[in-house]
Parts: sequence; structure tokens; C-alpha cells
Amino acid sequence: MTAPVQLILDELPHPGVWNMAVDAALLEESLRNGTVFVRLYRWSEPTVSLGYFQKPVECESDPRISHLPSVRRLSGGGAILHDKEQTYSCVLPPGHTLAEQPSRLYDLIHSLVVGLLREQGVDVQPRGHDSKSAIEPFLCFLREASPDLVVLGHKVLGSAQRRRRGAVLQHGSLLLKASEFAPELLGLHDLFATFHWSTDDAKELGRRITRVLGDALEIVELPQSVRSAASAVEITPDLAH
Repeated sequence: MTAPVQLILDELPHPGVWNMAVDAALLEESLRNGTVFVRLYRWSEPTVSLGYFQKPVECESDPRISHLPSVRRLSGGGAILHDKEQTYSCVLPPGHTLAEQPSRLYDLIHSLVVGLLREQGVDVQPRGHDSKSAIEPFLCFLREASPDLVVLGHKVLGSAQRRRRGAVLQHGSLLLKASEFAPELLGLHDLFATFHWSTDDAKELGRRITRVLGDALEIVELPQSVRSAASAVEITPDLAH
């Protein structure tokens, strides 16, 4: 199945509750009208996103981040400290070829990031194996999964998915620079002094993702129907504290 693809490039960073509400609304919109969405966005303040099955009380185990705003993601996995990063999300409707092959979607998008970074001289590789740890760390970027992208032994890109009624939401975080709240998690700027990530790079990544997901690229503002739906669920007891 091919589908129209709408690329949404958020020019301004947003709070975590809005970012997660928009991703949830895009998933519902794709279910409703069969559109593929790709979104590139940032965060207006350091924010912890909890995996869907994590409990808010787990944030209290790390005093460095316990005071930060937190939100719940639709996807599972470990918590992510969103600070100095580039975030992407993509939504595929039911019936899309890649919606039936979730592992292939990871590999495909991660390969596009690999290509873009290598053009900038960054030797990045997929991890290629999963962690064998019986107890996973709280933070996602301390966990090890096969699709992770790794540079000089440091995880710089991790992604997660959520399936709903045949549709798929995938989002991922490209770590650009270490946060003061987790300085051990090095980003690309820390690992390569000459590395530079610009708005144009974000746009190019978005365009590359859209080209492999559908047959008609259209750069759009956030649809009003999605904006309205996101506003309705932006703040709930389950999303923020």
C-alpha cells in the first residue's frame, strides 16, 4: 500500500505534554484518514518521558531528574531525558506495508540517519545485539537494543513503537549533546568537536523519511484537527506532574 505523506517540521520547541499529545493525536488521525505523518520536533525544557509501562515514582530514584517535568509516552521502553536532541515521529495507517513489519521500520529509518550522519563524517553503526541485563536501567540511553545507533561506544539514537488497531507510531531521539542532568550520556557534539546539526539537517532527515514511506510528499503545518485533538488531551493526571 502506498499513501500520501505529510511532513510536519516544528520550527519552535514545545513542552513535553504538547509533544506527546500531538503524537497521540497524529496516531488517531492516521487511523481516521489513512495518512502517513512524519514529524520533526524539539523540547522547550528538559523533560523526562516515561515508557508506557513505567511508573512516575521511578523518577524519584534519580535526584538529578526527579524535579524535571515528566510525561508518559505511548510507547514502552525506558525513560528518556529529552534535552539537547532532535526528535522524530512517524505514523503509519493500517494496511501500510511497513505497519506489518515493525522491525523493518526501525531498520529503515535508522539506516537513513546513518547515511545522513556519515555524510557529515560521523562513523555510526547499529548496535546489532540486545542487552542481556536481567534488570534494565531506568533511562533508555543506558539500555542496549539491537536497532540502537552507536558512536564510539555511545548510544546516540534510540527509537520505540506503539501499535494501535493496526496503525503504528514510531518515535526516536537523536542525542546531540549531553544534558547537565545526565552528563554521562554523550551526544554527537560531545563526541565530534566539528559536528554541527542545523534546522536544514532536520528538514533533510524528514524528507528522506517521507520518501521511503509513501508516494506523495507534502510539507504542511500541523493539521487543525490534530491541533484540536492534542489540545483536548494536553494535560491529564496521567501525562504530567
